[in-house]
Amino acid sequence: MKRSTGQDRSITSKWRPATHAVRAGTWRSEQGETSEAMFINSGYTYDSAAEAAARFAGEKPGMTYSRTQNPSVQMLEERIAMMEGAEACRAQASGMAAMTAALLCQLSVGDHLVAAKAMFGPCRWVIDNLLPRFGISASFVDGRDNDAWERAIEKNTKVFFFETPANPTLDVVDIAFVSALGKAHGIVTVVDNAFCTSALQRPLELGADVVAYSATKLMDGQGRVLAGAVCGSKDWIDGKLLPFQRNTGPTLAPFNAWIVLKGLETLDLRAHKQSENALKVGRFVEERVPRILHPGLPSHPQYDLARKQMSAGGAIFSMLLDGGREQAWAVLDALELIDISNNIGDTRSLICHPASTTHSSIGDAARAEMGVVDGMLRMNVGLEDPDDLIEDLDRAFKKAGL
Repeated sequence: MKRSTGQDRSITSKWRPATHAVRAGTWRSEQGETSEAMFINSGYTYDSAAEAAARFAGEKPGMTYSRTQNPSVQMLEERIAMMEGAEACRAQASGMAAMTAALLCQLSVGDHLVAAKAMFGPCRWVIDNLLPRFGISASFVDGRDNDAWERAIEKNTKVFFFETPANPTLDVVDIAFVSALGKAHGIVTVVDNAFCTSALQRPLELGADVVAYSATKLMDGQGRVLAGAVCGSKDWIDGKLLPFQRNTGPTLAPFNAWIVLKGLETLDLRAHKQSENALKVGRFVEERVPRILHPGLPSHPQYDLARKQMSAGGAIFSMLLDGGREQAWAVLDALELIDISNNIGDTRSLICHPASTTHSSIGDAARAEMGVVDGMLRMNVGLEDPDDLIEDLDRAFKKAGL
């Protein structure tokens, strides 16, 4: 198998992100296929015992085992790295595998983590329940408060971790500020960029050290496979993440990698069109509910910061209803077009009740601290005609007394 002649780094580095999404990381065999080939093998053969030993020792190029290297997976890693502006990327079995690996690979007994309190439920579970088992402590701050990050730093703080926009409160963290603060104190900043992807936000350009993804979301974009990715410097990926991943095995399946490769080809188009649709639907919702949280709307308290670090507001917003869980569920049950589902980033519009789904495992106190109230609904706006979505919501709102 050979790489396409167009994959010389000196050439591909000049391409713009939308071109990277279609062409970066493409390998071609002697057959000259246009679409990336899928390699579903687990192992590889060697011409001699000496060659096998040299590959395992890193003295000779070539693959050894698909837990560590696979052509289909490596094509995806190269593409995501180029899109992100990163030196390196390692794909993971899921978004939560990516988040967990990005933290555990660099934290040890006695270390301390500072995290924004508004985050995806399972991420909060990992910090509250898994990290303490390994002697790793954590402090939670209001990620929107720049001063809070500095006040939370301890002598043993090693990592800053946050999502922006956050799930499901849509809090926006000042990536440049927190990243600069981290660098000044020798702290690694890890950003979960799943709500935006590199199509809408580029944390590394704003100073972040590591970017982690649920590629299940916008990167795939059609609800087909689980996948994750972690991007950073080559030294960090090879020195911190790779040993952890190689020996613990959160490996992405080649088929899933191939599916995400296909999804990336339309990521830029989908991310911006869905953002446009979400803005139109969001303006309608804003007139009907007590509060909407969407960084693309001027009513968002961090609208100016969002405009500064995001190229569009994204496909996701949350709405808060005064009638609590009963009214929120009444809206969901009255929908005819929009699906009740906890996924995001899909081309189909989806809506869920976070308190009873995505954040149900973290407990009442943690949900209250994060602002995930019983009257909250989170919506992913897809590629349908936004007027059809508005009509569906209007009908559901009326049935729920809104």
